[in-house]
Amino acid sequence: MRDNDKFVIIRHLAPSRGMRYNVYNKKRGNVMNYRMLRGDSFNPFCNLAVEALLFETLGPEEIAFYLWQNQNTVVIGRHQNAWQECRVKLLEDEGGLLARRSTGGGAVYHDLGNLNFTFVAPRAHYDVRRQLDVIRRAAADFGIETAFTGRNDLVIAPDGAKFSGNAFKFSDAVGMHHGTVLVSVDMDKLGRYLVPGKDKLKAKGIESVRARVCNLAELNPDITVPALADALERAFEAAYGPAERLAVNDLDPDRLAALKEQFAAWDFRLGKALPFDATLSHRFDWGGVTLELALRHGVIERASVWSDAMDEAVIARIAPALEGLRYENAAIADALHGLKDPRMTDLAAWIALEELG
Repeated sequence: MRDNDKFVIIRHLAPSRGMRYNVYNKKRGNVMNYRMLRGDSFNPFCNLAVEALLFETLGPEEIAFYLWQNQNTVVIGRHQNAWQECRVKLLEDEGGLLARRSTGGGAVYHDLGNLNFTFVAPRAHYDVRRQLDVIRRAAADFGIETAFTGRNDLVIAPDGAKFSGNAFKFSDAVGMHHGTVLVSVDMDKLGRYLVPGKDKLKAKGIESVRARVCNLAELNPDITVPALADALERAFEAAYGPAERLAVNDLDPDRLAALKEQFAAWDFRLGKALPFDATLSHRFDWGGVTLELALRHGVIERASVWSDAMDEAVIARIAPALEGLRYENAAIADALHGLKDPRMTDLAAWIALEELG
């Protein structure tokens, strides 16, 4: 047993995995189990399945930290329109994959010069600042000062170049936070495959995706993906406590296979191209929203909602709230107000004044 001001660290021999660590937090008075694992595949559907399985099986006193990589992949947010965010045919013609994650936010490009991380924690222990400090501490090991800014970005201080984008997901019991770290990403491919919306470019006052991002290796050539992965694991243990190393094959293989199939499905990734009678689009401080509405006799028969907003859960509530309503400003605005969310209040205020064609 090792003691310090914050933790008592209890070691015991686990039957199948060797030494296991439990950390007793003196302040909170509970035993926490920390798990770290590294992905063993460069396939995005495998990696998304792993973090989804961690999310659905996490225990109430566990925190998991997962490091993984995808090869030549564009990953879009849960509620984004793939065709508007990515040059899908070009990507696939050049051997790449289009994946859709379960969290909100915007499209990102992954190759083997990028390292992805995932924190999965009970809501009571979920702390995005503490989690981001793990990433910042690892960057600081290489002499790089960083800052958190905007909705979801880590940037180089003080010039503001983005090197990490983050996204989030919550259930009643569990929070998940994952993100990218650009180490030596192929910026030419990033710029060719991603299609930033004109409204987003105008809002940010920029001319290209490429102009907004920076590889860490440009600042310190000693930074490689393996070196950064080691630094991140050290930073995690410094922030939380000793962690048990897991392998992907320690997870339930049948459930993992089912989740991989779900993420790889064409309908999930790209959706069905359906005709719509009305399209309404606007960008807010918290993200862009596009409503596509199929109408029949003046009633909204079907709705699709596309967004890069970070909160995927509230976006998922919009379409069901609109279907069956009259296609009129007041009815739509009232339904959005009924969702009782500040962002939906913004959306309702805009819809109330928008001219419906």
